[in-house]
Amino acid sequence: MIGVIDTDGECAEWAFPAEPGAVRTARHAVRGALRSWGLDAVGDVTVLLVSELVTNSLRYASGPIGVRLERRNPAVPGLTGGPALIVEVSDPLPDPPRERVADADDEGGRGLHLVAVSARRWGTRHGKSGKTVWFELALPGE
Repeated sequence: MIGVIDTDGECAEWAFPAEPGAVRTARHAVRGALRSWGLDAVGDVTVLLVSELVTNSLRYASGPIGVRLERRNPAVPGLTGGPALIVEVSDPLPDPPRERVADADDEGGRGLHLVAVSARRWGTRHGKSGKTVWFELALPGE
């Protein structure tokens, strides 16, 4: 069962159990939020990157997986870089993920590389209980 934490205004946040269906459920939740905000233009890339990060969380961590979307407006004082979508995926594992180069025959190892080449910026940060991997996508036409 997913727990919707917040979907008001320009922020949406969910908690998913660490179960195999979490990736599919996260994709649907993210796509629905983006559609309601009129952000279909970044839907495919956002859903792909969320899928990769939630899959990593399922593979290496146990416990709830958090997904958070925030739509940032360039009119907000102190923000630079134009309109953006900030996406965060959190899990209880404290160890930060490591980007690696996958061999041609490897089944995995491309998720963080996809994030790095698709996002305007990305990174990780430690929390009170675990870590968050985040990325920022530019929002076209705003």
